[in-house]
Amino acid sequence: MVTQKRMPRISWTTVVPIVAIVVLGLTWGRHLGPVLVVAVSVVLAAAVLAAVQHAEVVAHRVGEPFGSLVLAVAVTLIEVALIVTLMVSGGPETASLARDTVFAALMITANGIVGISLLVGALRYGVTLFNAEGTGAALATVAALATLSLVLPNFTTSRPGPQFSPAQLAFAAVASLLLYVMFVVTQTVQHRDFFLPVAPGGGTVAADEHAEPPSAHAARTSLILLVISLVAVVGLAKVESPAIEAGVEAVGFPPSFVGVVIALLVLLPETLAAVRAARQNRIQISLNLALGSAMASIGLTIPAIAVATIWLEGPLLLGLGPTQMVLLALTVIVSVLTVVPGRATRLQGGVHLVLLAAFIFWAINP
Repeated sequence: MVTQKRMPRISWTTVVPIVAIVVLGLTWGRHLGPVLVVAVSVVLAAAVLAAVQHAEVVAHRVGEPFGSLVLAVAVTLIEVALIVTLMVSGGPETASLARDTVFAALMITANGIVGISLLVGALRYGVTLFNAEGTGAALATVAALATLSLVLPNFTTSRPGPQFSPAQLAFAAVASLLLYVMFVVTQTVQHRDFFLPVAPGGGTVAADEHAEPPSAHAARTSLILLVISLVAVVGLAKVESPAIEAGVEAVGFPPSFVGVVIALLVLLPETLAAVRAARQNRIQISLNLALGSAMASIGLTIPAIAVATIWLEGPLLLGLGPTQMVLLALTVIVSVLTVVPGRATRLQGGVHLVLLAAFIFWAINP
């Protein structure tokens, strides 16, 4: 009896990036009607999900905390590309887009992703455990980056308004990049054990210790598909940007809310990955993803925007408003109190989620 050899199944995560690139080529530079806007949105969401799947394959291959770093940097590159693309095409009206998007990303990661991860983990396991040394180092770096880049512009006198002079912007960009690089070295080389999941009985455990890591070939394939997915996400988001701006204006929200929408979009992969880790009682990975994304959002975006100002027209407004500074200060204080014990309950998760709700509410009703 002759048996027929089955053809290998093609995963949706392989098909979606290719489809997304094709859709991008067909829609680039064109005005989209309502039906096409919805269709492109579906493809965009699928490309985001495909990106997180491929990022997790690569992450599993390289191990923690490198895995969290891969996803954080990949998502941040999406954000940077979106901001620069929209600022180049949007003109002076986008002067505050970088500030709005970076601050939204900071609040979504430090309150939204952290809050939902702690809540999911606490609801399932009672008390969530994590490494206070590693998480505290990440939080300190995020606080320094946010203050140097988003608060200081309100108090400098070289330029009117909440903006840096060219020399001040160059210093902030170099300082941001330096802080980010120092943290990455600490996380991956000098004190890697500070960023590994904490075992219930104490000590650290390796992430995905019971799962067989993917082959080198599978990891390389996922890396290529991850890059394709990211390119598709950036391009399709640019295609969708007029619809996003029109939608925000139609519902009567402030123009700055566009930055919140962009941040929510690009941080969807991080959120899904963090919740998945929390359900597996690996809260440290969730916190690595959340704070690592917040850090990369500032540490990589500010240098990129500083370089982009060479050809961008109009001012670059980076300083936060009074309400935003209050929310930032409250977020830092609450985060410190959450991190110091090295354990958290559903209460801490709920507090962070309330802070996220407050940020969104005041972004709509400034």
